[in-house]
Amino acid sequence: MTTHLSVTQGLAHWASDLQASGIPAAVRAQAKTSLVDTIGVAIAGAQTRVGRIAMAVGLQAGTHGWSTLFGSAAHVSEQTAAFVNAASAHALDFDDNCYAGVVHGSAVIAPAALAVGQKVNASGKDLITAFVAGSECEYAIGAASRNVLYERGWWTTGVLGPIGACVAASHLLKLDPEKIASALGLAITGAGGTKACFGTDGKALMAGRAAEAGVACALLAAQGARGPVDAVESSTGFARLFNEGVFDFAVMDRLGSHWFSQEPGVDIKRIPVCLSSHAAVDAAMHLVAAHNIQPEDIESIVCDVPPMVAKNLVYPQPETIQQSQFSMQYAMAASLKFGTLTLQHLDPQLLKDPELDSLMGRVRMQTGPLWDDAKLRQSAPEGAEVQLHLHSGKVFRLFRAAARGSVGSPLSAQEIGDKFLACATPGIGDGPAASLLSRLGALDGDVFVRDLFESRTAS
Repeated sequence: MTTHLSVTQGLAHWASDLQASGIPAAVRAQAKTSLVDTIGVAIAGAQTRVGRIAMAVGLQAGTHGWSTLFGSAAHVSEQTAAFVNAASAHALDFDDNCYAGVVHGSAVIAPAALAVGQKVNASGKDLITAFVAGSECEYAIGAASRNVLYERGWWTTGVLGPIGACVAASHLLKLDPEKIASALGLAITGAGGTKACFGTDGKALMAGRAAEAGVACALLAAQGARGPVDAVESSTGFARLFNEGVFDFAVMDRLGSHWFSQEPGVDIKRIPVCLSSHAAVDAAMHLVAAHNIQPEDIESIVCDVPPMVAKNLVYPQPETIQQSQFSMQYAMAASLKFGTLTLQHLDPQLLKDPELDSLMGRVRMQTGPLWDDAKLRQSAPEGAEVQLHLHSGKVFRLFRAAARGSVGSPLSAQEIGDKFLACATPGIGDGPAASLLSRLGALDGDVFVRDLFESRTAS
């Protein structure tokens, strides 16, 4: 990045110049995987209570536009579609995650890109390029923030999400660097969100608002609206107010030579609960399988986790399904009782199950001396050491630095496809789900975004 440019100007020039040919094949493949995964979880999320609420509000804005709503036959404006579909994409907390900023990137960026892509009748190839542009810019800001933002209690998806959505939308609208910088200035100065939303409707709806804001800022800039180009560096800007003045400007120079979607990478979720519980669940399930342990054999389960995990999983006795998604106790107990944790296990009736309640009561979460090591906290931010204490007196231990689905232990293409079908089939039916998955398989080509959902059956 040229040194005399501000952060937003540098991002704008890089994003404007980005071409499909300049993106490595592995990066494009990861982008397509994230788009497929996000569309699947969004179709499932559209069937949830909060998804239906977002849709009801969105439809009040009218049904005029090119953009599809998942779970509806309606076509709406790009801003409305971005809001509703992003809220749906995050409704089940089943969407992907990136540690460059600790953000749910795709749930915000993909709906924004799809909505604007339908407006301009973009090709799938152009959609992926725009999605990469938005993702890399958002992740670069996240990496430069060094996670101070997240540790302070800001919900980074709400704060950084408008950046990725704005860049993706701007790229598809073919805005010049000056207009993209203005759009980013508007997006950054208007961003917000706190982690107080965890376990409530606010979390999904905030993802929707982030996508909507990014699209709106791009559209405003396209019409000539001007935003501050020093939105990051200003004495009243992002770095100082959100991030205690911390910002690693050198990270910006790595755009295009370092791909954040590859390192630290994007984690795809295997189970539909907060990622903070996944490594611990994986460790426990490995021990259970390796030693033929039955739930009734277990006296107690100790999950030794880093501070980030303890701060995220704040509901030891969840009273709602949304709270259960931020509960180590529920994730562990449901996995042990059912052998896995699926969308079907996000059932309010299970919170009254005596056996599940008994298992939850045996799960304890702590942050021990193990996590005093700063390098370990950095390399395994949501890792866990799990101890299974049996009634027999035996104790089994296992450490996992990261969950299955993470960059170091990715889900297979078959598992990604199976997850998509499990998410999409209840909402749109077997045939339409399989057909949509097939069309998405050819996304990085000349297929047009408007054609992707045309044969989809609305729920």
